[in-house]
Amino acid sequence: MQVVVIGAGILGASAAYHLARAGAAVTIVDAAREGRATAAGAGILCPWVTGIEDPAFYALYEAGARYYPELVAALGEFGAHDTGYARVGALCVAPDSATLDAIEDLATRRAAASPEAGAVRRLAPAETHALFPPLREGLGAVSVSGGARVDGRRMTAALLRAATKLGAARREGEATLVATAGGARGVCVGTETLAADAVVLAAGAWAPVLLSPLGLALAIAPQRGQIVHLRLPGADTRAWPVILPASAHYLLAFEDSRVVVGATREDAGFDYRVTARGLAEVLSEAFRIAPGLADATVLETRVGFRPVGPGYLPMLGPVPEIAGLVIGNGLGAAGLTIGPYAGRLLAAAALEKAPEIDLSPFAPVWGKIGTDASRPVLR
Repeated sequence: MQVVVIGAGILGASAAYHLARAGAAVTIVDAAREGRATAAGAGILCPWVTGIEDPAFYALYEAGARYYPELVAALGEFGAHDTGYARVGALCVAPDSATLDAIEDLATRRAAASPEAGAVRRLAPAETHALFPPLREGLGAVSVSGGARVDGRRMTAALLRAATKLGAARREGEATLVATAGGARGVCVGTETLAADAVVLAAGAWAPVLLSPLGLALAIAPQRGQIVHLRLPGADTRAWPVILPASAHYLLAFEDSRVVVGATREDAGFDYRVTARGLAEVLSEAFRIAPGLADATVLETRVGFRPVGPGYLPMLGPVPEIAGLVIGNGLGAAGLTIGPYAGRLLAAAALEKAPEIDLSPFAPVWGKIGTDASRPVLR
């Protein structure tokens, strides 16, 4: 079976890897655009303390985190050992007992049904500070030992490396979908036409542009996120836990004395800029929680466009109007948690295999183009 995957972020890379592993002939097409969400995402894997209440979404979110150890082991079989994944634990921090009580109750209930969450326990401020020294004094925490982090760039590179070893081909360039009344027929890249039995569209916030010629308006918009990377010279940060304050901001550390702080959530279209307002927001929130970061070296600020849809729900699965077209989108801020597992689900859908979970709650959501967009224009 010939399958073209459009998009080489973590979702598309995972779909390509799983398709190639299943024996499909895969070609990955990517436009290498600036602002890909995968390249800028923080990489926090700790669904057990999120505020997600939708049962289907939470089940998908949790399955995404649970799948990582299995995937990392499988990638190792292809020599793709540099994944940027590590289980370092997560600390939900707050200065007051009431907030910590509520977090502890939620995490304990969810961990009871999810061994992957590990141990949930309350930490005193002194112990919290010892685990992440830049934190301000007086912050207690709820520790979730199963919390982990991943470097999205490195994980995506590992998936692509494994897919290539399994025979997947790669093309760089702008893709155009080819569809007829019989369904998806492939993709055009420049003057080259890549015939396919199925197409997996995982182009993130840019997917609506690819679908509009077919008369389909995918209800996806870009949400800009600015995220700052700092370095603490001489600090051994490799085992520092993820820090989750009672806000939309966070801190996490990687091996090279690097601490990542973020992030903004902005309705700014595809404006690929680091802004003064964004930097001020991210750094002021970071220093409020961790004043010990004030003298860190600023390495870089990354900008990414998260693809978000109505209700922030993912969109995963086939397009009934166009046989052979499978959509993966709308992962938003959950992209690095869900992406690898969702890629496996998309691969199964493209191969017309029964899904591991019910994808109907994540059916693509459409808008309208012109006066009659309920049905796609096929050509």
